[in-house]
Amino acid sequence: MLARPPHRSCSSRPRACRALWFCLVLGVLPALPGCEGDPIDETPERVVEEFIARMQRVHGDPKASRAAYELLWVEARRNLAERARRARAVAGREVAPEEMLAPSRFALKTTPKRYRSRIDGDWAIVTASGEGPEAHEYDIRCVREDGHWRVVLELPPLSPIQKRVAPDTGS
Repeated sequence: MLARPPHRSCSSRPRACRALWFCLVLGVLPALPGCEGDPIDETPERVVEEFIARMQRVHGDPKASRAAYELLWVEARRNLAERARRARAVAGREVAPEEMLAPSRFALKTTPKRYRSRIDGDWAIVTASGEGPEAHEYDIRCVREDGHWRVVLELPPLSPIQKRVAPDTGS
């Protein structure tokens, strides 16, 4: 029969207990609901700030493209999905809607440092502004969809697909 080691309390091993306590606290803190940051789509300012940050990381990274795409309003997602469908037909390969985001189209002259918004019901205009003499201001529209703020990215409408008609050969 194996002998059990004598029971030791935390008072006899204070360092080990402190280390164990520290590990428990680090493991539990992220799970507490109040310890996480605000959801990124809770305010228009926060969703715009996050969208800009995500767009700056896109450059060929599908995960970054998907993350930015998820912050767009439903109309932009529909438009990009149709563009992807058309690109798929031409390219002969699978093309995801988020691949239609072109980071160069979102290049900013200055990185915004401050965000303020004017909210009117489910619509908001966020003014993002930089600092210094070369600072620019950008007005970005947002809309609340299903309780979450989304960036209103207005894309040019797609033209209808034209079908070619075979010339009438006559009989």
